[in-house]
Amino acid sequence: QVQLVESGGGSVQAGGSLSLSCVASGRTSSINVMGWYRQTPGRGRELVATITHLNTPKYGDPVKGRFTVSREGTKIWLQMNSLKIEDSAVYYCNAENGLIGPSHRNWWGQGTQVSVSS
Repeated sequence: QVQLVESGGGSVQAGGSLSLSCVASGRTSSINVMGWYRQTPGRGRELVATITHLNTPKYGDPVKGRFTVSREGTKIWLQMNSLKIEDSAVYYCNAENGLIGPSHRNWWGQGTQVSVSS
């Protein structure tokens, strides 16, 4: 099993910045890709950014050019700049083993709230 613990988040005005971090524990040797997803009642859960064990990032279209994901081992960070009101959501850390089919494993953190106000 893998446990993910997020920290950071909070409240900020539009145009401001926040950062999130997530550290994995447990069977971390199983982890391949780590990343961030966010969820709101109206939009469901959507991709924010992922990063592979080779530090190859991938971003969701809404955050490209504003957010930066980074990784060291099994700890990841998300730097969020130029925040918009629509970035408000619960942000979840995610890790997966990169396998497919029945061997695929996926783990989630508990979530951290990001609130952006005008």
